[in-house]
Amino acid sequence: MKIEASIIRLEKLLAPWQSLIGVEYQGYRNHLYRMIHCCVALQGHQSLEECDEQTLQKICIAACFHDIGIWINNTVDYIAPSLPPARAYLLEYGLEAWTDEIILMISEHHKLSPYRDEAYPLVEVFRKGDLVDFSLGMVRFGLDKEFIACLKSTFPNAGFHSMLVRRASKWFLRHPLNPAPMMKW
Repeated sequence: MKIEASIIRLEKLLAPWQSLIGVEYQGYRNHLYRMIHCCVALQGHQSLEECDEQTLQKICIAACFHDIGIWINNTVDYIAPSLPPARAYLLEYGLEAWTDEIILMISEHHKLSPYRDEAYPLVEVFRKGDLVDFSLGMVRFGLDKEFIACLKSTFPNAGFHSMLVRRASKWFLRHPLNPAPMMKW
């Protein structure tokens, strides 16, 4: 699959959050790029251009907001705080018709079992795309190892996974009976 080094739509979505995310911005940005490319590849496309405009826009919106609650609430219990800014964005730009799908893409992205509602196939694509990157490519859902290696080379980790481990460790010390609040079956 052809890798795009810049996705203008994503850059515009993410720019207002740069100061909040701070030093962890590059890591999050690169995670989003790897994830978006994985989502498009999982749909069988060879480039972002092959993906229809509406689908790519939905993936970019969900990607931008899917983990943003980490920084909004300074927590690893970030799914719920990630939803209001996504809703606000959709409302502001007249995309309310996409709200149910985008909210599901965000709220179900750490679901351990497949999402099976055929009315919203992007929810499962998004879940898989995030898991490919979250697992550092150990889970690939049929994606080529070389493609994943190229994504990692083009969009380096930049401390994203170590940030997750650091934040999760702090959470675990305070909440040992709820070690991974963002996960669901």
